[in-house]
Amino acid sequence: MADTLHGFGLGVASKNSRGEILDVFYPAPLATITGELASVLDGVSGEIDAAATRSLAADLKAAGHAPLAAVAEKLASADKTIVASSLADNAPPTSVGDAYLKLHLLSHRLVKPHGTDLSGIFALLPNVAWTDEGAIDLDELPERQLTARLSGKVLEVSSVDKFPKMTNYVVPAGVRIAHSARVRLGAYLGAGTTVMHEGFINFNAGTEGPGMVEGRISAGVMVGKGSDLGGGCSTMGTLSGGGNIIISVGEECLIGANAGLGIPLGDRCTIEAGLFVTAGTKVAVLDDARKIVETVAARDLAGRSDLLFRRNSLSGSVECLTNKTAIELNESLHANN
Repeated sequence: MADTLHGFGLGVASKNSRGEILDVFYPAPLATITGELASVLDGVSGEIDAAATRSLAADLKAAGHAPLAAVAEKLASADKTIVASSLADNAPPTSVGDAYLKLHLLSHRLVKPHGTDLSGIFALLPNVAWTDEGAIDLDELPERQLTARLSGKVLEVSSVDKFPKMTNYVVPAGVRIAHSARVRLGAYLGAGTTVMHEGFINFNAGTEGPGMVEGRISAGVMVGKGSDLGGGCSTMGTLSGGGNIIISVGEECLIGANAGLGIPLGDRCTIEAGLFVTAGTKVAVLDDARKIVETVAARDLAGRSDLLFRRNSLSGSVECLTNKTAIELNESLHANN
C-alpha cells in the first residue's frame, strides 16, 4: 500500500467502437495525496462500474474529501465510461488514462512543467479527430460525417491530433486566451497570463504569469514572471532541435517580435526583434564603453541575467551588453480577474 500518491483522477472517457479509450476528462484531479485518502485511492485504477464508483464515493466521504466524493456520485449516476487513474509514483504513463491525468495535473497547476514524467506519451496517445461531438476515432470519422450530413448537420472537425486544446478540459483562473486552439492540454498558465491570437503554448510548457504571449512556447519551456514574448517569436523546445538542453526564460525578460531563443535566459534579459540566438551563435560581449571584451558561443551566456542581445546594424554581428533597464509590463494588459 502506497503512503503517498503522485496523482489521482476520476473521470469520464470517450471510446471507439473497439472499446479503446480515446480521451479522459478529469473534473477534479489530485496531486501528492497522503494519509487516509491515499489509502482509499491506492490501487483504484482502470475502468470501474457504477457500483464501484458509488462505493468509492462513500469511502471518500468517510476520508473527509467531499469534493471528490461529489464527483464520484455524479459519475455513478451517468451512463458513461468511468475511468480512474492512480499514480503510485512519478513513472512514465502506461495507459491513455494515466497520460490524460498527467496532462490535467499540469493544466490545473498542480504540477509544473518537468514536474511529472511524460516519457513515451506520444506513442501512448491515439491520434483522433477533435470535433464538436468530442473525440472520434479516425477510422470511424467518415461514417460519423455522413450521418451528420444525412441529418442536415455538418460535423465540425477542429483538428486531427494526439493532444486536444486545453480549454475543453481546463480553464485556469486569471488568464486570457484569444485563440483557444493554440493552447494544448498539458500547458501550464499562471495567473495573469495573456495569450494573444498568434501565441502558442505546447504541453509540458507554460508561464509563471503575469506575462504576455504573442509567440511560441515550445514543449518543455517555462517562462518566468513578468516576461513578454513578442509577436512571431519562438522558443526552441526539446521537440524542435533543442536536444537535451532545457530552455527557459527568466523573470522580466522580453523576446522581441520574430526573435528566437535556443539557450536558457536569466532574469531581465532582452533579445531584440528579429534576432534568433541559438546555442552556437557567436556573440561579441561588450563592456560599458561598447568595446568588445571577448567573443563566445551563446551557450556560454546561458542562465545569466541582465543581458541585452542585439545585432550590429553595420557589421551584422551579434552583440551582448548589460541590460540596465528591466522590462516594465503594461499592468492593464495582464489584469485578467
